[in-house]
Parts: sequence; structure tokens; C-alpha cells
Amino acid sequence: MNVKFTPFIMLDGQANEAIRFYEQALGAKVVFKQTFGETPEAADASMTEEAKNRIAHSVLIVGGSELFVSDSEPHLRLERGDQVNICITVKEAAEAERLYDALRSDGKVLSPLQSLYFSPAYGMVTDRFGATFQIFTERS
Repeated sequence: MNVKFTPFIMLDGQANEAIRFYEQALGAKVVFKQTFGETPEAADASMTEEAKNRIAHSVLIVGGSELFVSDSEPHLRLERGDQVNICITVKEAAEAERLYDALRSDGKVLSPLQSLYFSPAYGMVTDRFGATFQIFTERS
């Protein structure tokens, strides 16, 4: 069985801001981005301009991995939770520190970046959009 898992961050109107943030913080490259206004459903005359500008789907490339970011559908209420988080694995502690510092900006530190028995630099942060990241550095 060939299965692929992709982290998907669902937001409530902040997807464009999050995409810009992940471009800066993670070096992400946007390879696809579509608003609700660009979808076939946009022909529905009842869709507001605000709803049309929300991100229906985006694909970002970070290193060799994909990250999906979108806004919830305009008529759906988004519930925040931390059941899903994203583990970023790097080879160098300096890169772990750079990512950790960028992601914790206006966010919340869950575990300070530190050397632990399983990693020379490991920490957890929830960024300002509510996405939780584990920063894991491999042992050499």
C-alpha cells in the first residue's frame, strides 16, 4: 500500500496571512493557491466578497514535503484544537533554532528548545494561527 500523509492547516479567514508567514518562517514555496471566488461555487450570487477572498486550498512546499493551508468554508464554523501537529525534522541544531524562533513569534511555547535524550535540539510551539509544531533535530 502506497499512502501519503500531508499536514493540513485549516483556518478561519487567516490563510493568506498564514501562507505569507510560512513563506518567511519556513521558507515555504506556494505551488498552488485558489480562493473560494475562483471555484465553480463562486457563481452562487449569495457568496460575499469576503467569502470569495478566503483560501479554498493551497499547497506549499517546505523542503521535500507538502503543507496544505486553507480557510474553512464561509458557512462552516471552525473549531480549534490541537489534536494534529506537525513535526519538522532537521539535521542541524542551528536550523532547529531558526525555525523555532520564527514559529514562536506571537505564538506560544509549549516546550522550550533544548537538548533531550532523543534530540540535540527539540521544542514545541503553537504559532499565532493555532498550528502546533514539534521541532526535532536528528542525532548525527
